[in-house]
Amino acid sequence: MACCVLQITGLIFGGVGMVGTLAATVMPQWRVSAYIDGNIVVFETIWEGLWMDCISQLGIRLQCKFYDSVLALPPPLEVFRALMCIAVVLSIISFLMAIVGVKYTHRTKEDAQGISIFILAAGVAFLLTGILVLIPVSWTGGSIIHDFYDPKVPVPLKRELGAALYVGWVSTALLIAAGAMYCSF
Repeated sequence: MACCVLQITGLIFGGVGMVGTLAATVMPQWRVSAYIDGNIVVFETIWEGLWMDCISQLGIRLQCKFYDSVLALPPPLEVFRALMCIAVVLSIISFLMAIVGVKYTHRTKEDAQGISIFILAAGVAFLLTGILVLIPVSWTGGSIIHDFYDPKVPVPLKRELGAALYVGWVSTALLIAAGAMYCSF
């Protein structure tokens, strides 16, 4: 019974982590404009994401623009895009593997080892997905914090941590927890 509860809990954690990974990938709020010192222009908020930049004016009007050229992007952003896209695909695959593993765990008694290998593969895939999400999210967070306290960076270019980073960190925690639950079988 405890095994079944742990599997269902892992499935829920993995599903929420999968949705969070997808949300963090498409959200434009990776970097958000900071209001510090003499920067008192508070009616405009600038969001920078993996795919687009957005400007929100007084929370009423939102204008977003996709990046014009892939070749004009900085190399870290290209790598972060690739890692997040791979993480989305891998999270979907691992979630589907976990569904199949949980579904057939208690139905088949003759091939229990085959099903347990399937669940172990889902657990490893969840763990790998969590690591793939953690790298770009933490790297971006670290660079934002570094630039925020760097006196050489002009005040209008300083950014704060956006909501997508927090979604990414929570998704990472849930994916790693789901992977650990499935790997424990």
